[in-house]
Amino acid sequence: MRDQKKAEALATERMQLLAPLLAQGLDKSKAKQIKEGICNQTGLSERTIRRYLDKYRNDGFSGLKPKGKGRKRIDDAIPVHILEQAILLRREVPARSVSQIIQILEWEGLANPGQIKRSTLQEKMAEKGYSTRQMRMYADTGVAARRFQQRHRNQLWHSDIKYGPYLPIGPDGNKKQVYLVTFVDDATRFVLHGQFYPVLDQIIVEDCFRQAVLKHGAPDAVYFDNGKQYRTKWMTRACSKLGIKLLFAKPYSPEATGKIERFNRVVDSFLAESALEKPQTLDRLNELFHVWLEECYQHKPHSALNSKSPKITYQSDSKALRFLPPETITNAFLHCEERKVDKAGCISFMNKKYEAGLHFIGCTVDVIYDPNDISELTVEYEGHIPFKVHELVIGTRAGQRPKLPEFRQIELTECSRLLAAAEKKNHERREQQAHAVSYRTVKQEVETHV
Repeated sequence: MRDQKKAEALATERMQLLAPLLAQGLDKSKAKQIKEGICNQTGLSERTIRRYLDKYRNDGFSGLKPKGKGRKRIDDAIPVHILEQAILLRREVPARSVSQIIQILEWEGLANPGQIKRSTLQEKMAEKGYSTRQMRMYADTGVAARRFQQRHRNQLWHSDIKYGPYLPIGPDGNKKQVYLVTFVDDATRFVLHGQFYPVLDQIIVEDCFRQAVLKHGAPDAVYFDNGKQYRTKWMTRACSKLGIKLLFAKPYSPEATGKIERFNRVVDSFLAESALEKPQTLDRLNELFHVWLEECYQHKPHSALNSKSPKITYQSDSKALRFLPPETITNAFLHCEERKVDKAGCISFMNKKYEAGLHFIGCTVDVIYDPNDISELTVEYEGHIPFKVHELVIGTRAGQRPKLPEFRQIELTECSRLLAAAEKKNHERREQQAHAVSYRTVKQEVETHV
């Protein structure tokens, strides 16, 4: 199970690495330049990048997962003293490649030729915080941010959360704050979807993102700040499944997300107008927001678009929209959690019991589910075909206890292997003691001969 999760995490990293090479209309010279940049950044060879691309184009996301079995643990593959020397060599000259570090270690006699694999050392140094990219971050001292804008629609999306007004939406009638989530296209400033939500959680980002993808197709990349609602394992998994490159702004750099921040300031005018209407429900607030969005923003001339409106600019763009099959979107937006199967063959999930089967007693399985519908869950376990499980129904009478699978039954035997092994061991011990030298016997024999 751990190997499977690690394989999916590695495939996710490879997918984010290949995302720039999957852009439509990319010419050969630009692709070569991007490959060289990836090679310099990660230490991978161009041949490896081509192999990853071929696997992704043939088998999709699953093709990026490693196929090897019985891989040696990295902690055991590189001794601690060799890893410390490799880190020291990187700190001395941050521009040194992993291959050069290995060569120095071999020349100095600290490692045997072929003992250290380049990919293994690269992964371990990245884990310790000494990859080429991590070291380069400390060398970047500039603070100015240059303006940028994509050429076509759906090349890059921005998103952010804005604090909204207080509404009486609680069960006790008390007012609670609502939150606005929006997704904006970088090239056209078009709002792909925006909606107010009653809670501040990653679920509101997921819902808004899903509606935007369903209405306007999947983008090439998304660009978020470092809020905990965006920097999640789910977001990384979903973007990788959908073939979307996931980007995050540098910490403490609000200028990097200037477009979405500028739109949020425009929304302030709507909040001032909506305060006069005094909406009492969340549905009414969203209704007013959608009307304002269409009439006061989407169809209004924008200074950054040559006085064209965001909607006209988005609709007149020549770039084709990338709509995905519904089942692909559904699978990408599912959640995954681990659960341990109890002695009754059941799992506990969100205060409910689900039957997983006696074959999995004591095993930790993956539970794939839709947060909006947990009436049916999908259980995955390595070596088994994923299957559906439903909520446990407890009847009015106790049923017969099910029998354990045959491979879990007690194996009948006619003798005790423990006692047999102990008897053998005792016999060997007594034989060794019999051949031992007894000094009392030797002394008596000497006195007799004298």
